[in-house]
Amino acid sequence: MIKRLEKINPDIFEKLNSDHYKRRVKSNFEAYGTEYDFCQFFALLDDSEEIKLLISQFNSTMVVANSIDCTFDETICNDILTLISMNKPQTIEMSVRLAEKIKDNLNDYEKCDRTEFEFVSKNYLPNMVVDECPKLDDVFSILKTSFPVIADSYDLWLTDTSHKVRRGLSQCFVLGNFTTATIQYICDNTALVGHVATIPEERGRFHARKLLYWMGEKLNKEGVNVRLFARSHRVSYYEEIGFKDIGMDIVFERKL
Repeated sequence: MIKRLEKINPDIFEKLNSDHYKRRVKSNFEAYGTEYDFCQFFALLDDSEEIKLLISQFNSTMVVANSIDCTFDETICNDILTLISMNKPQTIEMSVRLAEKIKDNLNDYEKCDRTEFEFVSKNYLPNMVVDECPKLDDVFSILKTSFPVIADSYDLWLTDTSHKVRRGLSQCFVLGNFTTATIQYICDNTALVGHVATIPEERGRFHARKLLYWMGEKLNKEGVNVRLFARSHRVSYYEEIGFKDIGMDIVFERKL
């Protein structure tokens, strides 16, 4: 049985598997709570009212976190498929175990493989001038050259990013006036890096590599693990920077 949650006891997160999906759902809750229609939370309960899945849908992205002992039986799979059918998210993130169970029943979605990377410190922080509290308009001016979706959604991007930055759940970095990267969430001593971009005229000069390495070393020094996701063909690129491949991931993207 799946039900929408009007209130969430933070203790519920202790019952979830400690992974990216839990951190993503938890960070959405810490940012917005349960009061907004654009950020909804659902729980899948078993017959004894024990939580098996905790799901967040933020705008058009659905993330499914599972309990430590979830077995992904037929009932659970059918229930999550029903929720997906009702809400029609643009993207869906969930554990590989659950994704493999339901992939053949998601005809409206394309299965995309990603690799999860973790930064491995070399204990050397370069002497670089990085703006750790940039103006968000400066960040946007760089991002829009690489991310058309963001370029067309300035108000939405600004509202969400500024909201999370103010609450210490996100952070943007800018190198020079040409490269940027964003910590999409900071949760449970783990930072997820995303939205890495360099303006076209400065590409090919290793700015993004330098910034990502600097961020990894700085955050590791502060006791924060640094992760990111990328398409599998980029493995060698991130390994050269200082990241290691720690596992595969599956994302479902709605077909156009």
